[in-house]
Formats: sequence, C-alpha cells, structure tokens
Amino acid sequence: MRLVIAEDAVLLRDGLARLLAEKGHEVVATVADPDSLLRAVAEHRPGLAVVDIRMPPSFTDEGLRAALAIRRDHPGTAVLVLSQYVVDRYATELLAGDIRGVGYLLKDRVADTGDFLDAVAQVGGGGTVIDPEVVRQLFSRGRRDPVLRTLTDRERQVLTSMAEGRSNASVARRLHISEGSVEKHVASIFGKLGLAADRDTHRRVLAVVAFLRESDEDGG
Repeated sequence: MRLVIAEDAVLLRDGLARLLAEKGHEVVATVADPDSLLRAVAEHRPGLAVVDIRMPPSFTDEGLRAALAIRRDHPGTAVLVLSQYVVDRYATELLAGDIRGVGYLLKDRVADTGDFLDAVAQVGGGGTVIDPEVVRQLFSRGRRDPVLRTLTDRERQVLTSMAEGRSNASVARRLHISEGSVEKHVASIFGKLGLAADRDTHRRVLAVVAFLRESDEDGG
C-alpha cells in the first residue's frame, strides 16, 4: 500500500515510516504540517494517509481539518488519524460523512505494532476502525441516553469489539462465547439502534457511528 505520514514529532514520524516500510508498504512522503500533507496527497494519491490530529501552527485540530479535506477532495485516499487524547468531537466529526476508509486511534495504540498494522490494513482496505478506548470512554459519558441504556453489558462489549473492526469470529474468541451468540447480540444492537436490515453492508460501522453521535449530542 502507498502511504503518506503526517506527524510533527520526528522520532515518531521516522519510526512509523520504518515500521510500515519493513512490512512491505511504500511510504511515498513524510511531512510535519497540514499544508505539506495536502500537497503530498494531491501529488502522490496514496491509498492511506496516517495523520496526527494536532500539528503546527496551533497544535489544536489542524490535522483533523486536513483529514476532512482529504476525505472531501480525495475520496480514494483512506485516512487513519492519531490522537494523544480521547476527544469525541474529533471522532464524531471525522465519521460524519462517508465512513469507509476511516480510522481513529490513540497514539498509545501505535506502541502495539500488531494493533497498529492491523488498523492500517483494515482502514486502507476500506474498513473503519475506532480505538476501543474512545468507545469505552464515550460509553461512560453517554449512559444518560435512553437508547444506550437499553444495551446490555454484553452488547456493549460486542459493540466495543465491533468498533475495533473485529469480525464476529474474532469477537467470539475475545469474549469466549459462540459465534452464534455474537450474531444474536449484533442483531439486537442493530434493532435497538434502529438500523434497518436493508443497510446490512455498513450496519456494523453505522452502529458505532450512531453511538458516537448520540454521545456527542448528550454533551460528552
């Protein structure tokens, strides 16, 4: 896969580039600011852009705004954003449009190279990955929502695993339950969140997005 990396911290940027290159990916550009990122994406048309949310000059949300611009102007480029902290506004804004080829990871997750590389593969392949810590914290913040209160503890566990991009088989192994039980929990989640059967292709991601949006409106 062809990638662009946007990260102002030199050691992390170079480390990501080496890791991805060692795994067979082609890193076509490494940049340190959002303007350079947008130029690199326009020039190289990579399959994936790995983007730090906070970059110069103000170190607030420059990376997020650049990621949104990439999603708008270069829909063929997937975006995996990295954040130091859980900021649900960033997750919900990024997921407000087309949810294919979008990822949101905390930087701590990069330390687990297996998880990071899995996320790169899933997002670059058109999937959606949301850091499980983001989902866990938003679950805690959104407990006042009447829809979320209808989810059982097991359904919350299943939905958290879905946010990581896990298949039903993977969720079953993680939670030590049968795959059939996972399917029943997933169907229940879809029903409680009002996701119709004719949207099956993206319902797994839509379930997570619905939760994120409801939590954001709830004041999280």
